[in-house]
Amino acid sequence: MSTPYSFFHQLRVRWAEVDRQGIVFNGHYLTYFDVAITEYWRAIDLPYPDGVADSGSDLYVVKTLINYKGSAEYDDILDIGVHVSRIGLTSITFQLGIFREGSLLVDGEVVYVNADPETRRPAQVPDKLRHAIEHFEAAHARTTA
Repeated sequence: MSTPYSFFHQLRVRWAEVDRQGIVFNGHYLTYFDVAITEYWRAIDLPYPDGVADSGSDLYVVKTLINYKGSAEYDDILDIGVHVSRIGLTSITFQLGIFREGSLLVDGEVVYVNADPETRRPAQVPDKLRHAIEHFEAAHARTTA
């Protein structure tokens, strides 16, 4: 599978995540995005929350976007791709894709604003975070077919 994602996390759909229609309830895909982003932070050696807090910052979600192209079902093994597509002055944009056996089921983005944890006001993305992300993305860059 040739993708733009620099990191993948795998998980299995649990019974509690399936609705009456026999498919994953739509809201759970945001949880899957969150789980994969948490694992991304571990992969770049800045596990959340301590890895970010050590920089004197915290991250708050300000935007999510989900495009549904298919449905996952109970016991499916899902591969969740993660890629940081943009680091702005105060924000970080993640692109995500959820795949079952190579087929894209869901894609989207999550935008975080970096903020001072005491005031919760936007603050510049710390160099430590910026450099860790840029280094990881460059080292794990993939191209689309």
